[in-house]
Amino acid sequence: MARSNKSPESAVLARSSAQPPRVTAAERPASRTVVIASYLLITGGLLLVMWKDLLPGLLFVCIGFLATRAFARGIESLVRRALPARMGHPITSTLPGVLAAAFVVLAPIGLVALVFAEAREFVLNAPEQYKELLDYIARTVLELKLKLPETVSVYLPDGAAEVQRMVASYLRTQAGALALTGRAWLGGLLFAYVGLIVGALAGVSRGHLVQGPLATQLEQRIRLFGEAFRQIVAAQFWIAAFNTLLTAGFLLLLLPLWGMRLPYEPALITLTFVAGLVPIVGNLLCNTVLTLVGLSVSPAAAAACLVFLIVIHKGEYVINAKVVGTKTHMAVWELLAVMFVAEAVFGPAGLVAAPLFYAYLKKELEANRLV
Repeated sequence: MARSNKSPESAVLARSSAQPPRVTAAERPASRTVVIASYLLITGGLLLVMWKDLLPGLLFVCIGFLATRAFARGIESLVRRALPARMGHPITSTLPGVLAAAFVVLAPIGLVALVFAEAREFVLNAPEQYKELLDYIARTVLELKLKLPETVSVYLPDGAAEVQRMVASYLRTQAGALALTGRAWLGGLLFAYVGLIVGALAGVSRGHLVQGPLATQLEQRIRLFGEAFRQIVAAQFWIAAFNTLLTAGFLLLLLPLWGMRLPYEPALITLTFVAGLVPIVGNLLCNTVLTLVGLSVSPAAAAACLVFLIVIHKGEYVINAKVVGTKTHMAVWELLAVMFVAEAVFGPAGLVAAPLFYAYLKKELEANRLV
């Protein structure tokens, strides 16, 4: 019988090489229970966002994260060009992220300060503009009283004083609703800014923590949600550009043909693009500002801006569905159906969230090869 020529050391090496590599907890295939738990958690989180009106915070978390990462890459590229020999220094490795986060957090404050500085004259002249508006309404009402039958004209106010009394009475009866609306807007702005801070801090964080199977699955859900948000933002960029083009044509071409010009036209066009990056609500916001600025010029200009607002708002459904559907591989009809159903269930917030949530749902279904 032949003796083996293998040494003991070679036998040990052979046995060690035959052993399978160690698999960490994060690399092991997740159990069905863990996967289902991750889906339940992400679904419950999104429903909680809609139930508690936290959608602005969620959107601005994503915006803050993506903006911080994008600015950090740009700053890092500039630092590499300016200081190529010092890239190993720990300060330069963290400096781009810190600067990017600081810019993302402080830029809204500077923008708000600039807007208030520019709008100071408009606020100071508000009483005079209100008086002119009442006089215009009174003249219009008097003309209608002369043209309408007497049985109808008796229900119209007699002059500016009665118009003012009716407006004051309406505001008094709606004071509670107006207070709740103002509180909702302030709460939404607060959640949005806190979400921006959270997203900016998350964009700076570079820590690699040991994750269990549930954390790994949640990370996959969040990654797919982030991809859907990035696609929606890309689509919304083209929608904002299209709305800005329409607004520029309205302000620079159409209104001058009627002998009217609005102040701060460059600022209004810029606001249209920036606010247009937020689906639906951004378009309503910038057109509301247009209407208020038009009111400072004349009631006719305000009426023209209001008509423009209504037309663009209704056209936003089809434009949004077409562009977003192309970017996210969704048919126009299904996205329109989702938008209408979400608006019926959750109101305007559902209209904003529908493209994002549905794009995320499609990505999950595609990842599991179900569609």
